Amino acid sequence: MTLAERDRQSIWHPYTQHKNMTPPIPIVRGEKTLLFDEYGNSYIDAISSWWVNIHGHAHPSIARKIFEQASTLEHVIFTGFTHEPAVRLAERLLKILPGDFSKIFYSDNGSTAVEVAIKMSIQYWRNTEPEKNNKPSRNKILAFRHAYHGDTFGAMSVSDRSIFTAAFDDYLFEVVFIDTPTSSNITSLKQKIGEYKNEIACFIYEPLLQAAGGMRMYEAVMLDELLAFIKSQDIICIGDEVMTGFGRTGKLFAGEYMQHKADIICLSKGLTGGSLAMGITASSQKIFDAFLSDDKSKTFFHGHSYTANPIACAAALASLDLTEGEDCKNQIQDIIHHHKNFIDQFARENKDNITFRNIRQLGTIIAFEIDKGDDSYLNNISAVITLQALRKGIYLRPLGNTVYLMPPYCINEEELEKVYVFLKSLTRIV
Repeated sequence: MTLAERDRQSIWHPYTQHKNMTPPIPIVRGEKTLLFDEYGNSYIDAISSWWVNIHGHAHPSIARKIFEQASTLEHVIFTGFTHEPAVRLAERLLKILPGDFSKIFYSDNGSTAVEVAIKMSIQYWRNTEPEKNNKPSRNKILAFRHAYHGDTFGAMSVSDRSIFTAAFDDYLFEVVFIDTPTSSNITSLKQKIGEYKNEIACFIYEPLLQAAGGMRMYEAVMLDELLAFIKSQDIICIGDEVMTGFGRTGKLFAGEYMQHKADIICLSKGLTGGSLAMGITASSQKIFDAFLSDDKSKTFFHGHSYTANPIACAAALASLDLTEGEDCKNQIQDIIHHHKNFIDQFARENKDNITFRNIRQLGTIIAFEIDKGDDSYLNNISAVITLQALRKGIYLRPLGNTVYLMPPYCINEEELEKVYVFLKSLTRIV
């Protein structure tokens, strides 16, 4: 049997309806921006393999550090023990994160990093304020509509109710949802939040870009104003930078665009350069201090078997070396420049074409909608575009009718142009 046939017999893929599914493409190796199948065909990984692979596939320096660490210490329980890669990674991150952070908590992916942040926030109030009627004094959570924070239950609860959560909605806790801020709604948002004075424990947000929610972009200046008000209400702010971290928006972190910073920040995806699973939740000293007590019931009872895995830490350190290097910074700026030129031309050429709408850019990301069918993740146009792109040697995976491009930073001008040409051809395909 072929690898695809063996896969069909034994694998359950994520986000995949297996009834009449197109057989998966067996990938045997990767190099820089390219993925190679078992027949030697190559595909430009134009979405960085779900947004994680920021430096390209099989990067030799990351691979070397993984090998060196695996040869020395592959793992050790992280209660009662520590190790150099975990300490060094925490030290480096605390120096560059956008805000006043003092402690790093390790987990294993973006969703669990969010779970940790939510639990930290809820328990913070339990530890610091007396309960009222056997309930924490602050027991509500604030989040944006159209948000997506992950697929575990806490992360789903603070995400917008959608096809992702529909089967589980009855099991999710209630959340106060508000729209992302604009100049026309900012006053009403503040009034809405004011209705829950001294009841909201925390506010979680994806800064500037709601990715899985449809690549929805919003302005930094309006988020900054909203954060200023929320922080004035003594509400803990959680910045979910799982996707926006490590250069995606043009700055190292999206939080750098705002004057008012998060109290807790969540990281994953690009953290290890796409090589190994790892999540990070960084907190301020104020949050951490609420758990320091002679009362052991105030301990933060959360952990993972692979917490602070040394190999993953080594990969993250190697990826961070690359991200902070001048070559990577130049690559990011080159992509931003090429994207801007492309969307300017694309918008001009299609100003009278109703097929495309809302052509937009944030840093290394561009997106637009195909005006065919409904605005839904289940829009079948996604599968059509993916198949056509694969035939051209490009891997794209639209979010329903939202087409987006988010390449590894090492993509070259020729590869970018190939993707741009395909995007322009969508007028004929759809």
